[in-house]
Amino acid sequence: MSPRIRPRTPDELRRGRRNRAHSCWDHLYAAPLWPLHGANLGTLARTCDAVGACLTVPRFPWVPEAVARGNTLRRPLCTHWTGDPLGWLGRQRERGTKIVGVELADEAVRLADLPTAREPTVVVLGHEQSGIPPEALDLLDVCVEIPMVGHGASLNVAVAGSLVLYKLAGLL
Repeated sequence: MSPRIRPRTPDELRRGRRNRAHSCWDHLYAAPLWPLHGANLGTLARTCDAVGACLTVPRFPWVPEAVARGNTLRRPLCTHWTGDPLGWLGRQRERGTKIVGVELADEAVRLADLPTAREPTVVVLGHEQSGIPPEALDLLDVCVEIPMVGHGASLNVAVAGSLVLYKLAGLL
């Protein structure tokens, strides 16, 4: 006889989650700084809530609605806004924050080899078609790539970002 599977109740799930207050300054950030599709921002917003990360997004006119549409929790998410992605990354680097880019590069670390974040860390996600701009690559401490066996060159930005955030949060 096989064991009976019983899903956990919402109360059981809540009790198993962290009970400390959110703090941005000892934290993990998702930074899709050059987005093309609003749906990806919504997905990343939900992932940020799931792993306890902040979301940093550019001040494009369509971005607030995309983030709000993706926030199906109906409570505020930790969202930071920037009008200057390169300047924001530079300031994070000056603070000592580790900058991790999700990019196909010769020096990239495989996702499986990426250690859990032990310091404030930003996950930089590039444009869905052209990736992270060359001028931003110089601000990265490390690149991470997600191995693939299929025919595509890369994953959707929201999927790739979600995998890296879960790995850095120590949840994979």
